[in-house]
Amino acid sequence: MYQQQIDSYFDDPRRRAQLVAHTSRLVRVRSVREDARPGLPFGPGPAAALEEALKLAAELGFPVKNYDNYVGAVDLNDKDTALHILCHLDVVGEGTGWTVTEPYAPKEVDGMLYGRGTDDDKGPAVAALMAMEAVRALGVPLKHNVRLILGTDEESGSEDLAYYYAREPYAPYTFSPDANFPLINIEKGSYKPVFTKTWEPETATPRVKELHGGFRINVVPPEAECVIAGLSADAARPYCDAAAGRTGASYELAEEGEDLRILCHGTGGHASLPEESNNAITALLDLLRELPLAKVGSTAALRALNALFPHGDCAGKALGIAQADPVSGPLTLAFSLLEVTGTGLKGQFDSRVPLCADETNCKAAAEAAFAKFGIAAEGTMQAPHHTPADSPLVKTLLRCYEQYSGNQGACLAIGGGTYVHDIPGGVAFGCAMPGFNGNMHGADEHTSIADLLTSAKIFTQAIIDLCS
Repeated sequence: MYQQQIDSYFDDPRRRAQLVAHTSRLVRVRSVREDARPGLPFGPGPAAALEEALKLAAELGFPVKNYDNYVGAVDLNDKDTALHILCHLDVVGEGTGWTVTEPYAPKEVDGMLYGRGTDDDKGPAVAALMAMEAVRALGVPLKHNVRLILGTDEESGSEDLAYYYAREPYAPYTFSPDANFPLINIEKGSYKPVFTKTWEPETATPRVKELHGGFRINVVPPEAECVIAGLSADAARPYCDAAAGRTGASYELAEEGEDLRILCHGTGGHASLPEESNNAITALLDLLRELPLAKVGSTAALRALNALFPHGDCAGKALGIAQADPVSGPLTLAFSLLEVTGTGLKGQFDSRVPLCADETNCKAAAEAAFAKFGIAAEGTMQAPHHTPADSPLVKTLLRCYEQYSGNQGACLAIGGGTYVHDIPGGVAFGCAMPGFNGNMHGADEHTSIADLLTSAKIFTQAIIDLCS
């Protein structure tokens, strides 16, 4: 019911133009989390994006509400709310390596819209908003309200949703277009400890004076660099060439007086899929393992990290935590942050753990592995999320997906944590179609305009089915 009207509505060329214009309007706002300011819990960027999104929704004639710059709410009507659609407006940092356009200058090329946030999650937010607009334009009678919740902190821990749900009740149904189709009902848990080690000031050379790698816990680092005292570029170059052959990364050398700066270029990407990237931190550690460095505390610590996180080990085998189960799949691990100074190091990895992982076979095992090298690790485990495949929400959403995509629906388990990870009974639903890779969290992030329009059709039907 209503499929012909929904198809006709979104097949109008004006809808495509509106989707591109609305999404571009939001993408132009750099909404990366920064330090909190009065009235700006996640800094000015996320608040500016929220202001722009609520302004857009109000222009379209929807009632809106701003919850202290944590989240915004857009309502379809004034009835009891049956459905929450969760989208987020914050984005990860732009990183490096963009080629099609600048990160915040959206550009359409060959049916794709490029820019940071087009795929995660500003484009999907616009698709959901346009679905609400379609339900209203088609005059569909509803018994209940759908509320679009626009958050601003999904990439850094979802403090925004914690703030909102401390003040408002959960809805009977919740989905988030923060991932891909068909539907994700299982999300792995996570273990992201911080590990540290210190040593006395050193003078021997050659030695690593400093090292910097990564910019966000859930992003595989595309670059890492170090400064080595007492080593020339000529002496280091053969080792760099050999390391490049082993790792597939590249190493850029620059002499600075008696010091040598080495910049390692890898390939960034989402930490839930580390095997699809080339980790610059572990590639740099691979090089440092072979360089003729002095036998000092910093050298021993860096070689210990290489032993615990050998380049290409995305399963935690060397750390002793590799495991898998048939329902949620294998553990994945990305070494994503590392800082080294003259007297110590601090690092963090992002592991996505399956349903079988627990305090003993994951947390305690990792801590024991670190302890063998005198490295301290602290961190807690986050539980996985699982909504049964036979729930009414799951059945309804998969039916809508099959109706408009023409594809077979199925439930998926993933390593990435979506926006519904802590929402009882929630699922991730769209917007990426099977086989599509929008390079989420990486350079040249993009979305398929046609797929977003299909997503809007699916969401329109879902709103009708769940709220009428």
